[in-house]
Amino acid sequence: MNARDYAEQASDIFVLSDSFIRIKELLDDDTATIDDIADVILLDPALTAAILKLSNSSFFNYPGKIDTISKAMLVLGITEVYNLVIAYFTTKAFSKLKADAKFLDSFWERSVDCALLVKYLGAFTQIPKVERLFVLGLLHNLGELVVQQLSPEKIPECQSHSLSELPWKKQQSVLSFSFGQCSAELLRFWRLPYCLIEPISSQDEDDFEFLSEESKLLYVAKRVMLNNNLYPDSDIHKLLPEEQLAELNLTNEIIQHAREYVDLERFSILALLKPSSVMIY
Repeated sequence: MNARDYAEQASDIFVLSDSFIRIKELLDDDTATIDDIADVILLDPALTAAILKLSNSSFFNYPGKIDTISKAMLVLGITEVYNLVIAYFTTKAFSKLKADAKFLDSFWERSVDCALLVKYLGAFTQIPKVERLFVLGLLHNLGELVVQQLSPEKIPECQSHSLSELPWKKQQSVLSFSFGQCSAELLRFWRLPYCLIEPISSQDEDDFEFLSEESKLLYVAKRVMLNNNLYPDSDIHKLLPEEQLAELNLTNEIIQHAREYVDLERFSILALLKPSSVMIY
């Protein structure tokens, strides 16, 4: 099977809820109001609580208190609330995945780390509406969960234990596609926005010439995350060439600040999106 085959099977197993579909329909409807969207969100108490907690967290750093979904959409913007909805329902869709708890905890920690890193780097490079980058990082590696569900015996084969073979190259050799490519295909079946699919699809492209700024930032964030989590004793420049950093005017000092930001924020985000994962601390 190729990446699309895996994603197609997974889309029948990991289904975004009816609430998500209704919210998406309203967002695509030019006649829908903020109150219309808020009313649907309020039907799901857990989603409502997650959005309000994130809206009031240091992640957004809003100086006042956001106590209603309507206010969240007014203050943060409808697009940002939609991104929070995507993050919530994605983690919920995979909640029944058959996998070892340690594997899942590690997966979501790495995903949240990547999400925080790409958000931080986006803020430094002054990308507009930087919070939307968080969803890119969170969803960038869903293909690993797809393979875990459909071909769990292949997951150990895909693991790269040294940088003599980069992880996505190892995945290609075992599966004929990378986890990132499978992630993008799943998002297509879920009919998520192209602005999410494109950067995730091209996250392993080394040639920056034709990549979007979002793709470049995800490229960097993913490699910093892997250096932190899987290859802490390796020189980061074995994963991330200095010319790629220079392309975005990033320095080793900025990367270090990004790592520190992740260490500060990781726990609170995991507690909201995957409460079970905080047990690893």
